[in-house]
Formats: sequence, structure tokens, C-alpha cells
Amino acid sequence: MSGARDVPLRRLRVLRPTDTFTDRLWVLRKRWRLLLRLSLATSVAFFIATELLGHQQAFFAPIAAVIVLIAGAGLRGRTLVELVGGVAIGVLVGELLVLGIGRGPLQMALIVVLAVVVSTLVGLKGLALTQAANSSVLLAAVIPVAGSGNPAVTRFLDALVGGVVGLATVLLIPRNPVRDIDREVQRILRSLSTILQRLAQAVRTVDASLAESQLEQSREMTPQVEAMTSTAANVSEIARMSPMRWRQRDHVQTYVATVRDLDNAVRDVRVLARRLAAMLRFGERPPTGLDLAMDQMARAIEIFADDLSEHHDFEEAREALVEAARLASTALTDRITLNSATIAAQIRSLAADLLYASGFTRDEVDDRLDFGFK
Repeated sequence: MSGARDVPLRRLRVLRPTDTFTDRLWVLRKRWRLLLRLSLATSVAFFIATELLGHQQAFFAPIAAVIVLIAGAGLRGRTLVELVGGVAIGVLVGELLVLGIGRGPLQMALIVVLAVVVSTLVGLKGLALTQAANSSVLLAAVIPVAGSGNPAVTRFLDALVGGVVGLATVLLIPRNPVRDIDREVQRILRSLSTILQRLAQAVRTVDASLAESQLEQSREMTPQVEAMTSTAANVSEIARMSPMRWRQRDHVQTYVATVRDLDNAVRDVRVLARRLAAMLRFGERPPTGLDLAMDQMARAIEIFADDLSEHHDFEEAREALVEAARLASTALTDRITLNSATIAAQIRSLAADLLYASGFTRDEVDDRLDFGFK
């Protein structure tokens, strides 16, 4: 694999307390787009709220922009709705109570509790619930400037302005969705290919400890799968909503469609490694040719990764995957045990999941893998 697939692993880490100042500078440089969005969105939101709407205490407009900008991947549109909905409930409850009972410590307690109660009863949760509580607190604690208008109305409008501006900057200054999802998917495919190559080596050398280490490696892939899933949600949102990325929608969708199947593929390799480790640990001799099947699967995954990245038709990858499953089936003619049959079945399952990821239907997968597993 080459090009984007050869990104050093160092580039894929998040910052840790042990990172050097140079590492932090590198991460900061990669965040230029976020910094640009934050500076632009907060200034524009504040300008609209103060200059165009005439709000004298328009602090929540830039705050709302920041909340939307840093929302979880794929959640910005929903975050905007939750933000505005939560603010609306909070200001409604807070304003009505402030008008009736005034401001003070005891009133603050009652206002917050009732805001949360009402929000819960109408079905708000998460960010919306938090914003309802925050809005009621601010209305109870902040005394409006004389002539600044109704604080309930201004807070609601500020939330709407800030949220819309934040979302707009994401869509007008978007990341490259194909590059982002390719990076996460390629990490997983590289890891799977490497694990399979080492498992094949464990078969050849009858090395149980090597198989055990690859089992641990497969278990440690869970954060990679979670990152891939999160990124898939994010790039789907960007490709769907940003006019600047509409031309990439088909390629993004090809990636996103593979996410569930790649998750299953990771599970397949984990089970495969577990059974191989057990086989070698108990002194069971692996069937002849099982290592060839694993090596072939590792090569097939690399071809699949290339086809996916380059938006090819997957035909070469499909042939390679079928060949890996065939080699696993052939290896069983030497000796069939519970472990060897399970390993061969997992190689077939891995081939099937990647064939599904390539766009094959269930019937097409069954037809191509119809040998020795009836």
C-alpha cells in the first residue's frame, strides 16, 4: 500500500501528557482549520447579535458557536437543534419564574430544578438538558442591562445565531471527508493485514507466544474501530451538508458502507487468533497450508485497501479474498479438529465480511464461497 496509506502511526495519535513540545506544535499545526473556524464563527456570531440584532449582552452567541463547532463527530446538526431546544425550555421556565418570584439563592435553586423537571418531561436529554439548566441559571443570575430587551428572547436568538453560524463555518470550511475516513479505515486494514502475517508466521514456527501476542493486538484494535465509526458519522454529515464536498459523496458513502463489515472483520481476526493460540498452546499441529491461507488473506486485505482508497471496482480484491477462503478450506483436508475447523471458518467469515464491504449481497457471497462449508 502507498500514498495516504503510508501515513506514519505517529500522525494518528492524540496528545498524551508524555508528548514533547514538538509533538504539541505538530498537533497545533494540524488544527489550523479548527482555529480558523473558531475565530471566524465567534466573531461573526457576536457581530450579528450585537450590531444587527442590537443585543447588549450577546455573550451566548459566540458560546453557542463554540458548542456547535466542538460537538461530537456527525452530531453538529443535531447539536444545533438540541442547543436551541434546550435554550428555549430554559428561558421559558426561567423567565416565567423570575417574573413571578424574582432573583435570589432560593429562587435560583427552584428555577434550576423546575427547568430540569420540565425538560425531562418533554423528553430533552444530553446537551439539550444541560442548556436548559444553563439558560435558567443565567436568567436567574444575570440582571439585564436597562433597555437591553427581553432576556428570554435575546438569549434564544443568540443561541440560534451562534449555532447557525457555527454550523455554517463547518460547512464552508470543511475537512476533506475522503481523506479523514480513508486514514481511519486504512489503519484498521493495515493492522488486520499485519496480524494475519504474524499469525501465519506463528503457524510456520509453531510459536504459541507469537499467536498470543497477536490476540492481544487484535483486542487493542477496539479504539481504532471506535475512531472509525465516529469519523464515518462525521464525514457523512460533511459530505451530505457541505456543497464544497458534494462531489465526494459517492466515495465517502463507499467508505461508510464498509464500517459495520470492518468491525465484524476485526472480530473475525480476534476469534481466529484466539483459536490459533489455543491450538499451538496445547501442542496441536496446524494443518498443512493454513499459513498460506493467512498470508493470502493478508495480501487480499492490502488489495482491498488499495481498491477502496482508489475507488476501484474491488474485483481484484474479491478474487484474492475468495482464494484465501479456498486455501483455508483446502487445508482442512489434511486434518480436521475443532480448532482447525474454527480457524478455517473464521478465515471464510473474514472473507465474507470483506466481500460484503465490497458491495456483494448475501447470495453473491454464498455463491463465491461455496466450497467445503455446506
